[in-house]
Amino acid sequence: MNGMASDHNTSSREEYLPHYLQEEDPFASKLSREADIVAGFYLTVIGILSTLGNGYVIFMSSKRKKKLRPAEIMTVNLAVCDLGISVVGKPFSIISFFSHRWVFGWMGCRWYGWAGFFFGCGSLITMTAVSLDRYLKICHLSYGTWLKRHHAFICLAIIWAYATFWATVPFAGVGSYAPEPFGTSCTLDWWLAQASVAGQAFILSILFFCLLFPTAVIVFSYVKIILKVKSSTKEVAHYDTRIQNSHILEMKLTKVAMLICAGFLIAWIPYAVVSVWSAFGQPDSVPIQFSVVPTLLAKSAAMYNPIIYQVIDCKFACCRSGGLKTLKKKSSLKKSR
Repeated sequence: MNGMASDHNTSSREEYLPHYLQEEDPFASKLSREADIVAGFYLTVIGILSTLGNGYVIFMSSKRKKKLRPAEIMTVNLAVCDLGISVVGKPFSIISFFSHRWVFGWMGCRWYGWAGFFFGCGSLITMTAVSLDRYLKICHLSYGTWLKRHHAFICLAIIWAYATFWATVPFAGVGSYAPEPFGTSCTLDWWLAQASVAGQAFILSILFFCLLFPTAVIVFSYVKIILKVKSSTKEVAHYDTRIQNSHILEMKLTKVAMLICAGFLIAWIPYAVVSVWSAFGQPDSVPIQFSVVPTLLAKSAAMYNPIIYQVIDCKFACCRSGGLKTLKKKSSLKKSR
């Protein structure tokens, strides 16, 4: 019986055809024209805000590039990844939504899928590196003190190499990029897992190395940081002003990193869940109208980072100005005495 069941599963995999092979025109939109127009306007707004916000972060950082701390260099790299998604990827999907079909053919589909995966993977691995940097700075001061700017640039080289490797692997024949079920966007071919064991191995490798492992490192780092901060807040209060100011700056960078990671994961986890279900659930069981919502939510992730960075930066500036006023008052009182 087990042998018959395995034979049946193998034959069902061999007989399975993904949605883009079942349709004569896989790039025709499966949504209504009104829904495509709404999605097009939504992505246009997201793209403009993301381009302006991340461009502003990069511009402001370039004015003080020699003074950037390692964690801030990583934040700039995040902005570069988000700007890349907005400039390289979003125009393709915006034009396609307004055209009510994907208009760039298979070559454009593969390019769009590669660019989205490359910059998305780069963002997540950058956030993983940032979380480790924060963990070492806050929880292991002896390690954190030797993390310098050149270490950050070495880390950036590793991040870009990592993202390039995993985004380019599908072109080596192991996987591929394919149109989404709703037709007007392209992504990693999650449906390969329905067709063969090799496809399942490829998708599982992508999930582990480009989602589960980085997310686990991020969660571990910030849980340890939260526990450490709770236990050390009272100790810092007894130090002098210079150490307190350094601690405030480190906590500001940590808050920025935590919020950026949270925003990224909130935006991408629904899409990851739908993708995993498409890969390992019942074939074609995800409704087309339902699959487009997580995709649009994931595309909005590039907009959050500059907003979070500016909000925290403004709060920090206010606190810092308030602290300076207090110090000035203290010094004037000492002079009068």
